[in-house]
This record gives sequence, C-alpha cells and structure tokens, in this order.
Amino acid sequence: MTNPSPAAVRPSVLFVCVHNAGRSQMGAAYTRVLSGGAVEVRSAGSAPAESINPAVREALLEEGIDISAERPKVLTDEAVEASDVVITMGCGDTCPLFPGKRYLDWVLQDPAGQGVEAVRPIRDEIKARVTELLGELGVEVHPLPTSP
Repeated sequence: MTNPSPAAVRPSVLFVCVHNAGRSQMGAAYTRVLSGGAVEVRSAGSAPAESINPAVREALLEEGIDISAERPKVLTDEAVEASDVVITMGCGDTCPLFPGKRYLDWVLQDPAGQGVEAVRPIRDEIKARVTELLGELGVEVHPLPTSP
C-alpha cells in the first residue's frame, strides 16, 4: 500500500469530550490503530483533566492499545479548523463550530469515576462507531494488535 505524501489526501478527525481523559482518547486511539495511520487523528477537551482515566487505559490495554503516553489536551479553534470531521462526545455548546466541517455527536456514557467493567461497553461502542466511520471515509480497517 502506498501512502501519498500530501496531507490533504489524508482525512483528519478530531474527537472532543469535556475532560479528554476517556471517550475522546478511546476514539482517537481506535482511529489511529484501526486506520493503520491513514487518518490524521486529534483529540481534545473543553476542560481537560490532569491525566487519562486509568480504567480507560486498562480497557484499551485489553485490546492491545497502550495510551499511557497520552495526555489530555485543551480544545483549540486551530484543532477544529484543521480537521475534516469533528466528533463530539458530550462537550455540549463548548465545541466551536466552523462552516464546511462535518460534525457528529456521539452520545455515550461518561467513563469518569467508573471501573473497567463499566468502561468496556463504552469502549466497544466507540470501536464499532470508529469502524463505521472509517468505512464512510473509505479507509481500510486494520486488525487490532494482539493483546499483551
């Protein structure tokens, strides 16, 4: 598979939630891994937490995805402007709107304060939605890495 170098050819997706510690991190991680790098991925929060939710990190590790190096980031207008698709996950009216962008609002349970057992169904729903999104973008879905 050849990967064209112009960035304009690569679709860009931004995942946004309030704390950028759970749902948006899972969405970004799945998009990065399942697209095999064919999608430019960003995630951010309207009020970022100090660190990634440990139950989210654990739930993704079960899938062979390590997000321990990720840190919550603040949502900026620049991140929205640079993205083709903006997926909001409970950030309400704090997400900036720009013309010409595709916006999707994924209503999902908030994993904040939940254990890994409660996070798994949220994780699985995000994985299914990311897989569907990649199909809509015409991006081949790659297998997950083998679990550790």
